[in-house]
Amino acid sequence: MNGIFASCYCAPIQYYALLIKQDKAIIDIHENYVKQTYRNRCNIMSPNGKQNLSIPLVKAKLKKVMKNAKIFNVDKWQHVHWRSLEAAYRSSPYFEFYEDEFYPFYNEKTYTTLEEFNTDLHLKIVELLGIDTNFENSEKYTSTEEGLVDYRNEISPRTAHDISIYPHYIQVFKDRNNFIPNLSILDLLFNEGPNSVNYLKSIPL
Repeated sequence: MNGIFASCYCAPIQYYALLIKQDKAIIDIHENYVKQTYRNRCNIMSPNGKQNLSIPLVKAKLKKVMKNAKIFNVDKWQHVHWRSLEAAYRSSPYFEFYEDEFYPFYNEKTYTTLEEFNTDLHLKIVELLGIDTNFENSEKYTSTEEGLVDYRNEISPRTAHDISIYPHYIQVFKDRNNFIPNLSILDLLFNEGPNSVNYLKSIPL
């Protein structure tokens, strides 16, 4: 099975559960950027429930290609996101195990474009998960006519999705919040660690 995926910011579990099942995957960085999607935002578990982390972008009058979407770096959004991740997962079983892997993305590196940030972070996540799917960024807009299954709009907060297929795992703040399925892959990594890849394989997608 071969699929087309959007470039996403710490994509939801669904994204990686599908990615792991592909023989080959194309990350389309030449599609038009779509607002209010996982391309520049992710959901984590906070003390008060689901929390959205959104990367601010430079506004453009015309539609922009994903590869050219620029990050608005005036605000210290990386510092804010890192503090949110610490508040959410410092007490999780594997935060300290992965902390040094993610710290540089929020405290040492500066990115100009969203695609560059997403790509580097995605490569790190794939490395930590141990996914061996053959994937690459597109060199042009990719169409389904090329024999690929299109997941670009399927994996979206706007698209209805059966969340009952996700097995429960122990999340932080379980004493005050009910289990929330399909959060960012970071939620799974920080809570399940090396077992994350087995969890992804168990999801019937």
